[in-house]
Amino acid sequence: MFNNSNNTILVTGCAGFIGSNFVPYFLDKYKEYNLVNLDLLTYAGNLENLKECENNTRYKFIKGDICNRELVEFIFNEYDIKGVIHFAAESHVDNSIKNPGVFIETNVNGTYTLVDVAQKYWMEKPFKYKDEYKDCRFHHISTDEVYGTLGEEGFFTETTPYAPNSPYSASKASSDMIIRAYHETFGLNTVITNCSNNYGPKQHDEKLIPTIIRNALNEKNIPIYGDGKNIRDWLYVLDHCKGIDLVFHKGLAGETYNIGGRNERTNLQIVNRICEILDEKLPSKNLKSYKELITFVEDRAGHDRRYAIDATKLENELGWNADENFDSGIIKTVEGYLQKSKG
Repeated sequence: MFNNSNNTILVTGCAGFIGSNFVPYFLDKYKEYNLVNLDLLTYAGNLENLKECENNTRYKFIKGDICNRELVEFIFNEYDIKGVIHFAAESHVDNSIKNPGVFIETNVNGTYTLVDVAQKYWMEKPFKYKDEYKDCRFHHISTDEVYGTLGEEGFFTETTPYAPNSPYSASKASSDMIIRAYHETFGLNTVITNCSNNYGPKQHDEKLIPTIIRNALNEKNIPIYGDGKNIRDWLYVLDHCKGIDLVFHKGLAGETYNIGGRNERTNLQIVNRICEILDEKLPSKNLKSYKELITFVEDRAGHDRRYAIDATKLENELGWNADENFDSGIIKTVEGYLQKSKG
């Protein structure tokens, strides 16, 4: 299958939302890489998301669990893995409140398995890479939720102390610390990116923006937690993919980079904007406006009030900037959803 002159990168969890946007982008941009995608296909992963890649000779899908050490070792040996970009994670906060154990298993133990296999495969001993693997890098994808919550002002930076508030964010914070330890203790070439809330094509139906669109189109109540004034910093998924690409290729070993959209919105602003776009593009026959469907529900346990990321380090050091602002990105997202629902 693979052209052996290519470098093969192991990507994990790429049947999920962010990974399934990253894989086609990366394969298209870099002809010198093969990608092996290891994904367990839990409820959040869907191979339909990668339809456009399945016949690409530089792409291979393997169904399996990142916690399965034997399988991970087999993949490293069989495909001579020269880099890892680790997306795989349980990520839905509501689910982490109901069932924290799954999050610890995947996000903590799975990350440990991957990074430990990589270190042993690429390195002779601490701080000494094998000659043929000296440029190999492990890129860990994380979240702004590890930093906890913000007041009305200020931003998360790479030096903000970790203060995770949900089982999900605690499991991601733990995995970040494991990656850091492998850099400090063994000299493994690692980078970490922490991103703000992503949105865009292929997002799982359970997340906020797809839920708003789907419920509006089905004329069902649109549930909004608490008073709807929780604030998130929204990042268009392809802008995130471009940031990952930059950090993987140019980031300094051992460093963390925050990727954020500088697009703060309350949940209420999000739902109102989506309803306005739908009112214009596909007016309801039964409602004056889809906004009539907005319903406030009991707040989520431990619901962080505000997240906002300062991406200055990534912008200044690596030259990243977001191509989409929220207004352009949300229109693309709604239009994409309408196309998909017609299809």
